[in-house]
Amino acid sequence: MAASLKDTTVDEIELRLDALDPHAESDQRTNVLTHMAWVPPEWSRAAGRVLKGLGPRIPSRTLMLHPDPKAGADRLDAELEHECFPEAGHDICAEVVHLRLLGRTAKAPASIVVPLQLPDLPVFLRWRGKPPFGKPEFEQLVGVADRLIVDSDEWPGLPRAYQHLSEVFDRIAVSDLAWVRTLRWRAGLAELWPGIRAARVLHVTGPSAEAFLLAGWLRSRLRRKITLRRRNATSVTEIEVDGTRVEPARLPFASGSDLLSEQLELHVRDPVYEAAVRAV
Repeated sequence: MAASLKDTTVDEIELRLDALDPHAESDQRTNVLTHMAWVPPEWSRAAGRVLKGLGPRIPSRTLMLHPDPKAGADRLDAELEHECFPEAGHDICAEVVHLRLLGRTAKAPASIVVPLQLPDLPVFLRWRGKPPFGKPEFEQLVGVADRLIVDSDEWPGLPRAYQHLSEVFDRIAVSDLAWVRTLRWRAGLAELWPGIRAARVLHVTGPSAEAFLLAGWLRSRLRRKITLRRRNATSVTEIEVDGTRVEPARLPFASGSDLLSEQLELHVRDPVYEAAVRAV
């Protein structure tokens, strides 16, 4: 079921969501969270693929925020979708609301999303691309969410951007998908204990985000300086410590949808990640 609304209001969206509610047909609908996603135009396709891949894994209300601050009008458009998935003999249903924030509306997202959040349930905010730290749209949404999910592989300006990220740690729990992708390499590095205590130079062939985070993690664990040297690649393919090659742990492949699904089940801060970011 779907509905499309032009130049609409939050009240109208709420009424339409109630009309799309399938309670009359099924009592198996269970929402566990509100999932918000800030999706600039260049990330629209990627975000759509990840959302489709989530399927029934996280029953939720998803608010997809599509900002267009340069639009010629100040208004709110919306597209509402409701989809149910057969699962173990019953239906699991999810709502998706595409909110198109046109003109100055893109600078005031909190007033739109708060009434649409599911009451008494956690709120997760996935930010595609580099967040505009300190800007109204970012500050407002951080203020009305419980967890921020980013992927620092999507960011220019590393490592300086990690400084800005660290400044929100005391305000909201943070997940970084780039950090999650380093898990098998962190496990491989840990296998070198206790000899790794004498490490001096970390060589990483891979993206800058994962290289910086691996170096930061090692610095924070050993509590001293580690020199990072990096060769660029689209994923981490090789790591050496003082010339010794590191063997990664064998873990199953995880898609973007898999990674996001895992983070949507976490509710506490990650002090090890925060220490690694600060050590960068």
